[in-house]
Amino acid sequence: MSLNIHYLLDKALDLQELTIEEGAYLFRNASLPELQFVADSIRKHFRPTNVVSWIIDRNVNITNACISGCKFCNFHKKINQDGIYITTQSEYDKKIEELELFGGDQLLIQGGMHPKLGLDFYKQLFSELKQRHPNIKLHALGPPEIAYIAKKEHLSPREVLEQLHTAGLDSLPGAGAEILSDRVRKYLSPGKCDSQTWLDIMKEAHKMKLTTSATMMYGHIETIEERMEHLVRIRQVQSEKPADSDGFTAFIPWPFCSKGTELEKISGQVFNINKNEYIRMIAISRIMLPNIPHIQASWLTVGLPTAQICLYGGADDLGSIMIEENVVSQAGATYSVKKNELPEAIREAGFIPKLRNQHYDLLE
Repeated sequence: MSLNIHYLLDKALDLQELTIEEGAYLFRNASLPELQFVADSIRKHFRPTNVVSWIIDRNVNITNACISGCKFCNFHKKINQDGIYITTQSEYDKKIEELELFGGDQLLIQGGMHPKLGLDFYKQLFSELKQRHPNIKLHALGPPEIAYIAKKEHLSPREVLEQLHTAGLDSLPGAGAEILSDRVRKYLSPGKCDSQTWLDIMKEAHKMKLTTSATMMYGHIETIEERMEHLVRIRQVQSEKPADSDGFTAFIPWPFCSKGTELEKISGQVFNINKNEYIRMIAISRIMLPNIPHIQASWLTVGLPTAQICLYGGADDLGSIMIEENVVSQAGATYSVKKNELPEAIREAGFIPKLRNQHYDLLE
């Protein structure tokens, strides 16, 4: 049948899967209140109690040396540049002690993809962190880094994941997804794995019962259809996970911040964050992903007031207070919150704030 807004919204309300074409049509043609209503109804299916969750964690970069060549990243340095660092054990100790004083127990650890750091380095790092800080959960690396280590070591991604898991890896972030379209990836992040490899590594993680999340960085050179393709491919991987695996616990889209990036310089274009489009993106994500339980609103790039609006349009999580964040903030994301501001913002929006862990277990 020809595309019809009300038919597609009813289909979404029944938790049926929409195609790429249907999702793109809704994104372009449905009104924002219509999308928010349907997304909010789906959110209530997963969280009927009006609970909105949040987490205390810290994002630490292992190194700023990276060969991925991403045109959207101001943080990375080439291997021969001045100012390259590798975070030391004493620096980790200090950062973890500060995190625990905040009441947090999760460390989000990510690269760069440093050409001189192999599997043994990461195994030693993870096991050392676990020995020194046994209560810390390691939410670490991401599919591009797993693919890179596997290629360097002549191992399969599964073998790399198994060895890292044994060393202390608790969960795998959805980092480095950007847009899961090879047209976009080849231009934006030429040193990272292709989209199918990203998805295949997540499938292996799910078979191992590793908790994962999925992300999207949009608002640069992608089309609306490529955004929907990204959502459909994430949904397909989730549908294939073992029944006893968390799979993707959450989906987190965020808009590209372009300030000073290579992409901005090459294109001569400033990529502005459109907050209405972000609210629309959260809603369509909830609609397109009926098999992923949580949608996170990323206050870091749009601010708390916009994130609060998203709680009425599909989102049920506000993410972390972000004790430390080094990548997006270097491309123009300037928002910050104090520890008590996230639960206060959730209450102010009319919801019940609950602290959570990476598995989305609610904590007292």
